[in-house]
Amino acid sequence: MPAPTTRSQADHRLGGVMALGLSLALLATPAAAHSLKGLEDALFKRERYVEIVNRPAPDFTLEDADGRPVRLANFKGRVVVLYFIYASCPDVCPLHSAAIAGIQRAINPTPMKDLIQFIAVTTDPVRDTPAVMRSYGATHGLDDANWKFLTSSTDKPDATRKIAELYGLKFTPGDGGHLMHGVVTHLIDKSGNLRARYHGLKFNPTNMIVHINALTNDYH
Repeated sequence: MPAPTTRSQADHRLGGVMALGLSLALLATPAAAHSLKGLEDALFKRERYVEIVNRPAPDFTLEDADGRPVRLANFKGRVVVLYFIYASCPDVCPLHSAAIAGIQRAINPTPMKDLIQFIAVTTDPVRDTPAVMRSYGATHGLDDANWKFLTSSTDKPDATRKIAELYGLKFTPGDGGHLMHGVVTHLIDKSGNLRARYHGLKFNPTNMIVHINALTNDYH
């Protein structure tokens, strides 16, 4: 697993992409859809932490902090930024959420806001109670206007870890209730296809924002 980026480093790097995110959104046109493959080819060459894929994203039905069912397929028509964490994680999960919050802060002042859904899935449904889930977003700077924290019911404590495995991630229980795991951010296009996996926390946030912007303009 790559060495974690500190929160201050993440904030510094992400602060520089705010204006870029706005510019990309305002300049985007439907014609940009034709350049998606070319953009992904270019990203693969310059972003060492991206894995470009194109296959159906595994669907799931989970629930939010209020117990309401939420299905991934419900978000077709939007780009989904999906990641797996658990609230009591002492190291990389808070940094991962900080990185996602920075991406969200760059995107949400732009017209892209209504075209993107950020989704975090907890891999510890027993300890991540509704109260914990409700407080997590505000604590980590995430805007619930287009961010959701999802869980399985407590009688299915392994369900979300099994979903993570479908996405190529394994959360292995260790000492003290901690889970050993990798860090991956998944980009899912408007048709429900998994298009990219950004590994670790050292990816260039500008590249991810450019990629998300291109997916919002892909009409194929």
